[in-house]
Amino acid sequence: MMAHPDDAEIFCGGTLIRLAELGWQVHLATAARGDCGSMDLSREEIARIRYDEGVAAAKSIGGTYHCLGLSDLNVIFDANSNRLVIDLFRQVNPSLVITHPRNDYMLDHEQTHLLARSACFAYSVPNASELPLLAGAVTPYLYYADPLEGCDPYTGQWVEPSVLIDISQQIQAKSDMLACHASQREWLREHHGMDHYIHSMQHHGQIRGKLAGCAYAEAFVQHRGHPYPQDDLLSELLGGIHTTDTGEKA
Repeated sequence: MMAHPDDAEIFCGGTLIRLAELGWQVHLATAARGDCGSMDLSREEIARIRYDEGVAAAKSIGGTYHCLGLSDLNVIFDANSNRLVIDLFRQVNPSLVITHPRNDYMLDHEQTHLLARSACFAYSVPNASELPLLAGAVTPYLYYADPLEGCDPYTGQWVEPSVLIDISQQIQAKSDMLACHASQREWLREHHGMDHYIHSMQHHGQIRGKLAGCAYAEAFVQHRGHPYPQDDLLSELLGGIHTTDTGEKA
């Protein structure tokens, strides 16, 4: 559960690919529709383009894309948005959720963190939604991906992950997923001063890979509060690497 189209591809696409390779059903969901992701097009025009890009990226790994339809720069944790995410989770019945960290470079990400965390806790509660409760619904495993550039924006310090996932064999497929979001290269170049859209993603993967002792990696912090599962499912499934395994710190 991420804020915008292309966020999942940047922050956890390689891990999603590895899960898909194991036969998992993968769902990419965004709170916002990407309607501010253009310097030239109208909200409706760019939102349509970005929806199609999200569908194409998810389809490239056999996944499904969902969009809650909120507006960019207006993702807010309120009753309506909370209900939208709970209802989505009620339909998808997730057993593992990846979302943004609590501290990130923009509030859409931080508010999506709150929405995803709320839905993880609430969706299996019988009276939390009018939609039917599916069999097997429980509090899912919850992981937080890196913030942008891997740094806490409030301290400037690198976030130390609880687990690193080797995505060296998936980096090309991850790059292909991100390339589906062609509309964003020009936007990031003009607004953020970022060119080399895919290269920037790969470079961060190399930084996390160095920490993990491999070519490319993605970093996560597991949420371990009550009543969330305490075992590390990503590590069990994908052979996760910990900083104690490498003898290094971020």
